Amino acid sequence: MSIDLHLHTTASDGRLSPAEMVDLAAERGLSVMAITDHDTIEGIAGALDRAKKYPGLTVIPGIELSTHAPGNELHLLGYFIDHQSRELLSVCRNMRADRTERACAMVEKLNALGIPVKWERVCQIAGEANIGRPHIARALLEGDYINSFEEAFELYLAQGKPAYVERFKITPSEAVQLVIRCGGLPVMAHPLTVNNYEAVIGELAAVGLEGIEVYYKDFSREQRNNLLAIAMKLNLIATGGSDYHGIDNSAEVPPGGAGVPWKVVEALYERARQKGLQVPGNEG
Repeated sequence: MSIDLHLHTTASDGRLSPAEMVDLAAERGLSVMAITDHDTIEGIAGALDRAKKYPGLTVIPGIELSTHAPGNELHLLGYFIDHQSRELLSVCRNMRADRTERACAMVEKLNALGIPVKWERVCQIAGEANIGRPHIARALLEGDYINSFEEAFELYLAQGKPAYVERFKITPSEAVQLVIRCGGLPVMAHPLTVNNYEAVIGELAAVGLEGIEVYYKDFSREQRNNLLAIAMKLNLIATGGSDYHGIDNSAEVPPGGAGVPWKVVEALYERARQKGLQVPGNEG
């Protein structure tokens, strides 16, 4: 029984539509998956509808919120969220508008650096999705301005690089409280990308954080064991997933490939029920 609690679709910056992601998950034998698009819940309804074709597959409604932590970004996952919440929809709309302005500014910076990426092409690549840095990276790759998808971030788009532009983000504690108000369980995504992560985890646990990603795509056994110890110490759920976008299959961990054990799903559902949340699927 494979599990993946971190998957992206065309609703944000993935290559597969929500329906296609569900099809792929079913094809790969997943039993539980979560759609966790960046700052949007627009892909959830389509994924839930498609999952009706697969009685053995449960889709958990989720989101990945971008927040600002001291010195860098912190991404917060929300599981079992009410994807029709007016408050959450309002926050996502504000984030979408800001994403568009930011992406346009980044393209302008690239143009000033002598890289003639077209804004119109970035918009075509994004389609109806929230425009993000991966769409700009794909335009750079398409135009042969870089040699790999990762190089776009290493050279231009990552924080501190010449085409990077900051954007509006809520604070991590605000995101935790937002997820809770919207009927979800807040979980920190890929903690090792956060400066002073152990202290930050402790601070967020005090305001309602319920879990951290431990079984993440490329974390080593030592890193996972370290994070697992922190989770146990703070009574947090150890979750995980592939963070699959479907952009570069030669470099990405495929859905279900992060080695998330079944006990993660059991713990997640038990905590959700303890909090009185509505849970989907076949887990009891």
